[in-house]
Amino acid sequence: MLKKISQGIFIFCLSLMTIGLFLPMTSLAKEEDPVYQKIETKKKLVVGLTADYPPYEFHAKVKGKDTVVGSDILLAEKIAKELGVELEIRELSFDALLGSMKTGKIDMIISAMTPTPEREKEAAFSDPYLIIDQKVVVLKKDQDKYLTTEDFSGQKVAAQKQSIQEDLAKKELTGSTVVSLPKVTDMIMQLQTQKIAGAVMEAPVAEAYVYQNKALAVSDVKFKDDKPGGSCIAMPKEATALLPKVNNIVKEVNDQDLMTKYNKQVSGYMFEDESFFKKYGSFYAKGIGYTIFLAFIGVLFGAVLGVLLALMKLSKLKVLKAIAVIYIEYVRGTPLLVQIFLVYFGTATLGLNVNALAAGCIAMSLNSGAYVAEIVRAGIKAVDKGQYEAARSLGMNHGKAMQHIILPQAIKNILPALGNEFVTVIKESSVVSVIGVSELMFQAGVVQGASFKPFLPIVVVSLIYFALTFTLSRLLGLAERRMSTSD
Repeated sequence: MLKKISQGIFIFCLSLMTIGLFLPMTSLAKEEDPVYQKIETKKKLVVGLTADYPPYEFHAKVKGKDTVVGSDILLAEKIAKELGVELEIRELSFDALLGSMKTGKIDMIISAMTPTPEREKEAAFSDPYLIIDQKVVVLKKDQDKYLTTEDFSGQKVAAQKQSIQEDLAKKELTGSTVVSLPKVTDMIMQLQTQKIAGAVMEAPVAEAYVYQNKALAVSDVKFKDDKPGGSCIAMPKEATALLPKVNNIVKEVNDQDLMTKYNKQVSGYMFEDESFFKKYGSFYAKGIGYTIFLAFIGVLFGAVLGVLLALMKLSKLKVLKAIAVIYIEYVRGTPLLVQIFLVYFGTATLGLNVNALAAGCIAMSLNSGAYVAEIVRAGIKAVDKGQYEAARSLGMNHGKAMQHIILPQAIKNILPALGNEFVTVIKESSVVSVIGVSELMFQAGVVQGASFKPFLPIVVVSLIYFALTFTLSRLLGLAERRMSTSD
């Protein structure tokens, strides 16, 4: 009996030891790859990209609906299907992709990104899913002029910023000045206006632009190292379990030559025969809606914040005055672009999942508040001191005097300046496009990529901005005249 009890105790202890060893290993496995764990928990794969790079990713109308299409999108769909999760595409500027991934806004980048030594310090990369030639696009009339890499000596050549093409141009186009630009459409625009002699880009992209624009041609220039790494999928460094899974899918894609099939599948969306405004009018309409919304929210909450800051700056309490002064000077002394990135990425580091539109609204409001504060302060100062003294002589305290006597007069005086701030915010909202908010400038970039027309979309968007600001200025002028008549 005692022997059986001893055996039972031994088996029980052995079981506990086994479970104790197994659980830490399981826990460690989960902790080793928080990225994959998050994807499995949410049943969603969030892929970041820049949808202005046909044939890899661009906008097109599919069954009458604006959709992001391209060979990279089909690859992302395959990865999501293999992982058994839903796919979500999140559009950002190319510069914001790595930052968004590091702060957890996106799970991976599939945007024809090529590993560079700098990028490999920040992210893990899959095996290449596409290795293609690098080409130089030139004006057709100069095609015979640029035949070798040495022919570009003394000329300006463009390449996309932080890309392998940029490194290749600096390395092999000896004697040339490399101009780094954020988008391919910017490169094509500068080439068409003869500000640069050539633009280095991947062969499929080059051929697509040349097909659409007969004034362009692909140069016969051959690079020695034209296949320096290929397009890869970027993931966070800690995605140790996700990386091998993605590499297995990439191997299958390469073995079956699926990228060639994908490129053929999306080519029909690139060359649809439809008028420009019929095809892209809805893009601009969507952009107008977002632009007006951003401006309205920015000025509305900026006005509330501005009044508060103005009163703090005029306060006799040194602490409140110091806070207001520091805030106003800091915001007015830093670019709006920096403030947008601080809000968008900063909230992520604090564990807050703020989407691009909300981050844009917050940044615009915080920025506008600093400028409105100075407008309100000037309006309060413009009210005759006798008004305040008269209010105090009637028994009003400082708060009541400000609320009932000073602020109503100050607000009436500053309304024209607040209207001008609204006009300014409409134009400044274009900066929010860098984090993927679909306002007018973002939509202009989308149309540039989808239409292969780098200049016309900018002309159209400039006319829309002018129409918005001119109309608003006339309405503000009418309101100002009516207020003057009431006086």
